[in-house]
Amino acid sequence: MISIDLLILAPVGSILALGFAFYLALSILKMDEGTEKMKEIAQAVRVGARAYLKRQYLGVSMFFVIVFFILLAMALKNYLVIFVPFAFLTGGIFSGLSGFIGMSIATQSSNRTAQAASKSLNSGLRVAFSSGAVMGLTVVGLGLLDLSIWYYFLNWYYSCHPIALGTDKIAAITSTMLCFGMGASSMALFARVGGGIFTKAADVGADLVGKIEAGIPEDDPRNPAVIADNVGDNVGDVAGMGADLYESYVGSIVATSALGVAAGLGVAGVTVPMVMAAVGVIASIIGTFFVKSGEQASQKVLLAALRKGVFTSSLLVAIISYFLVRATLGVGHLGVYWSVLAGLIAGVLIGLCTEYYTSSGFKPTRSIADASLTGPATVIIGGIAVGMMSTAIPVIIVCVAILISFYLSGGAANFNSGLYGIAISAVGMLSTLGITLATDAYGPVADNAGGNAEMAKLPPEVRKRTDALDALGNTTAATGKGFAIGSAALTALALIAAYKNQVMFFGKDINSNMMNPTVLAGLFLGGMLPFLFCSMTMRAVGRAAGKIVVEVRRQFKEIAGIMTGAAKPDYARCVTIATAAAQKEMIAPSLLAIAVPIGVGLLIGIDAVAGLLMGATVTGFVLAVMMANSGGAWDNAKKFVEEGHHGGKGSSAHQATVVGDTVGDPFKDTSGPSLNILIKLMSMVSIVFASFIIKNTLIK
Repeated sequence: MISIDLLILAPVGSILALGFAFYLALSILKMDEGTEKMKEIAQAVRVGARAYLKRQYLGVSMFFVIVFFILLAMALKNYLVIFVPFAFLTGGIFSGLSGFIGMSIATQSSNRTAQAASKSLNSGLRVAFSSGAVMGLTVVGLGLLDLSIWYYFLNWYYSCHPIALGTDKIAAITSTMLCFGMGASSMALFARVGGGIFTKAADVGADLVGKIEAGIPEDDPRNPAVIADNVGDNVGDVAGMGADLYESYVGSIVATSALGVAAGLGVAGVTVPMVMAAVGVIASIIGTFFVKSGEQASQKVLLAALRKGVFTSSLLVAIISYFLVRATLGVGHLGVYWSVLAGLIAGVLIGLCTEYYTSSGFKPTRSIADASLTGPATVIIGGIAVGMMSTAIPVIIVCVAILISFYLSGGAANFNSGLYGIAISAVGMLSTLGITLATDAYGPVADNAGGNAEMAKLPPEVRKRTDALDALGNTTAATGKGFAIGSAALTALALIAAYKNQVMFFGKDINSNMMNPTVLAGLFLGGMLPFLFCSMTMRAVGRAAGKIVVEVRRQFKEIAGIMTGAAKPDYARCVTIATAAAQKEMIAPSLLAIAVPIGVGLLIGIDAVAGLLMGATVTGFVLAVMMANSGGAWDNAKKFVEEGHHGGKGSSAHQATVVGDTVGDPFKDTSGPSLNILIKLMSMVSIVFASFIIKNTLIK
C-alpha cells in the first residue's frame, strides 16, 4: 500500500535534517573566532550557559524520575499502557537534547558572527542564520527520529502480541505515541520558564543599573551583569525556545495521527502528518540557500532576505502536499489538502501581522517611540495598547483557518474528519519549522555578537552591522513566537478532541453542553489560569531581577576602578545569582500545568476538565499574542531611538524606552511564550491521566 511505503520518508527526513545540521555546525566551527579578547568573552558565555543547563537538567531529571514511577505504577494497575512511562521519558530527553544542541552551537557562533560582520553584513547574516538553522533542523530531525522509533517499534510489538492489543492496532499505536508529548511538553515548560526567568532577570538588571543609573552603553564590559545577560540569551531564547518548539512540532503530529484514526482514515491518516513533516525538512533545507543580503544595513533588506527563504519553503510544501494527500488519502479526501494550505497561509499571515506590530518600520512601534518624548508612563501605556490591538487579526486568522479546515475536510458529514482537518492545518503551519525556527534562533546569536563586538572594542561599523541584525532578530523572534502561538491554538484544539476520544475509549462520554454547570466551572477556571500563570512568572522575573540589581549596585560601589576600567567586575557572581533564582522560581508555575487538570478532574469531573482546557486555550492564546507583540514593540521602539531618533542614546526619550523594554522583556521572553506550552501540557496531562480520573473522580 502506498501509504505504508511513504512512512519510510519520516526516518529519512530525520536523517537529512540531522545530517545537514551537522554539516552546518562543522562549517561554523571552521570559521574565524576573531581576536583573543573575542574568544575570551565567548568562552565566558559558553561556561555560564553550560553551568546553567547542567543545573537545570539535574533538577528537572528528579521531576522526570518521580513522574516516571508514578506513570509506571499506573501502568501496572492497568490505567495506562506499559509503554507510556517510557514514551514520557524519551519525549523529555529529546526535547531537552534539541535545546542543548542548539544552545551549544549558538554559543560557538556569537564571536564568529561578530568577526564575520567585520568583513560584511551578508557574512554576519550567513553565520548567525546558519547557527539558527542548526537549531531548527535539529528540532525537526530529533522530533521525526523520536516519532519514527516509536511508530516502528509499536507496529512491530502489536503485530507480535495481538492479545495485548485489545483494540485496532493503529489506534493502539497512536494512543501510546500521543502520551510521549507529555514528556516533551514538561521539559519544554521547565526550559522556557527557567530560561526565561534567567535571561530576563539578567537583562532587566543590567539595563536598569547599567543604562539608566550608570549611563553606560548596552553590553559595556564595565557592567557586572553583561555576561549573565549574554548567557541568558542562549539559555532562554535558544535552549528554551528549542525545547518549546520541539514539543509544538511533535505534539501537532501525534495529535493529528490520533484524530486520523478516529476519523476512520487508518494508517493513511497517520501517514499524512509524518510524511508532510519529512517534506517540510527538505523544503526547509532548500530554503536556507535563498537567505542572503546585500550590504545595506536596513531591516527592509534583511527581512526580505529571510522572507525569501521562508516563502520558498512554504511554496514547496504547498505544492508537494497536494500530491501527498492525493497519493495517501485519495481524491475523495482532497479537502485535507486545503486544510494544510489553510494552516500554511495562516502561519504566513500571522507572521506578517506580527511583523507589522513589532517592526520599527511601521506605525505601531514608532508610535511607542514617539510616546517616549513624554516619559516612561506613556511608553508603557502605548506598548500595552499596541499589544492588545495586535490580538485582533491573529485571532480572526485562526478562526478562519479553523472553519476552512473543518468544513473542507468533511466536517459537515463526519465530525472527526473535520477535527482531523483542524489538526492537519497545525501540521501544515509547522511543516517548515526547520527554517522558520532558524529565522527566530538567529536573533540571540546576533544579539550576542553585538555584545562581543562592544566588549572586544571592535570598530563602530561592526556594531552597526550587528545592531541591524539584532533589530531584525527582535522582529523575527516576535514573528516566531506568533507562529508558535498560532500553531499551539490549533494543536490545543486537536488535543482537546483527542482527550474526548480518550475518555470515550474508556467507556465514558463528555457532556460539553455550555449549560452544564461543571463545564462552566471548568471554563472559568481555565480562563483564569493563564493570568495566574503569567502573574507567577512575571513576579518571578521581578524578584530575580531585583537580586541582580542589588548585586550590580554593590559591585559598582565596592569594587573600585570598575568605571575607569582599572578593575574587572565579578561577572560569575551575577551568573550564579541568576541561575539559583531561575531554578527556584521555575518550580511553582511549571507544576501548575500538571496539578490543575488532575485536581479539577478528581474534584469536579471529566466534563470540567474539558471546560478547563477550552477556557485556557482561548485566553492563553490571546494573552500570549498580546504579551509577545507588546514586548517586541517595546524592544524595537528602544532600538529605533538608539538609532538617533528623538535624541538618540542617553536622551530622556531613550531612558523612557529602556523602561518600556524592561517591562516588555518578561512579556515576550518569559510569560508569553510559556503560555503556548501551558495550554498543550494541560491537554497532554488530561489525556494521560484520563483513565485514573474517570475511576477516582468524586463526581461520577
